[in-house]
Amino acid sequence: MMMLDHLRLFVAIVERGGLAAGGRELGLSPASVSERLAALERYYAASLLSRSTRSLRLTEEGRLVLEGARQLLGDELNLRSRVRDGTDKIAGPIRLTAPVDLGETRIVPLLDRFLAEHPDVSVDLDLSDSFVDLVARGVDFAIRYGALTDSSLKARRIGENRHVVCAAPDYLDRHGAPGHPAELAGHDCILMRFGTNIKRQWAFRIDGERREVAVKGRRIANSGGLARRWCLDGHGIAQKSVWDVQQDLDAGRLVEVLAGFALSGNALQIVYPSPQVQPRRVRALIEAIAGELTMPAAD
Repeated sequence: MMMLDHLRLFVAIVERGGLAAGGRELGLSPASVSERLAALERYYAASLLSRSTRSLRLTEEGRLVLEGARQLLGDELNLRSRVRDGTDKIAGPIRLTAPVDLGETRIVPLLDRFLAEHPDVSVDLDLSDSFVDLVARGVDFAIRYGALTDSSLKARRIGENRHVVCAAPDYLDRHGAPGHPAELAGHDCILMRFGTNIKRQWAFRIDGERREVAVKGRRIANSGGLARRWCLDGHGIAQKSVWDVQQDLDAGRLVEVLAGFALSGNALQIVYPSPQVQPRRVRALIEAIAGELTMPAAD
């Protein structure tokens, strides 16, 4: 049990971003935290954390220990539940991340139903349109658009996604609808920022080839939800996932433009660290999300 306690502390340190914060979560003094972390590093004969006065980062060995620790702790919690309750109860914490707009409109309602069905589960949801390091942040899985670029992760394809260029009818009444991607240069486009990078190029299929067109606008957001609201309010043309705006398109609140130049769709995926065997609670939530998001985007 002592080793499990050390691993539990290590996970808390990483997830809370510091030794002091991790110790507070478990009710441990700073001296005890340092002693236990040192004992863990002696056991594995490796430095697990790179520490400075301002930052705390996992070493490669630390990443491996974190993955194994979270799996062992999850398995131990499930085992304890089975022994104590005499049943395969779904219980324990789940951490996940998803894009803001998709998360608010589709994932949050699903989580509400899942939590109602499983009262011993807790959920920590990180809504972000930026890249999240799953291992460093202690996240069980992420819902992401597009191809998997990190070879250390595994992905499960759960649906199709395509980008839609759209605007509110009011905006199109005032400014007209572009008939060709090149005409976007004369429009106010709503841009997305991912970390420090602003997406100023939108991709289209022009003359049978994939081409990028420069766009500009007075509104830049790092939140897909905000970009959608600006678009609905008639402030410009946006490029959005069809999952985020399908209901608005169906209701006529938004109108798709340049549909004839749209690229084919890409993947909507659940991504998780590898190698990793998810606890039963995590697998159950992944199945619930996959079951809902593999349905047609339109309601």
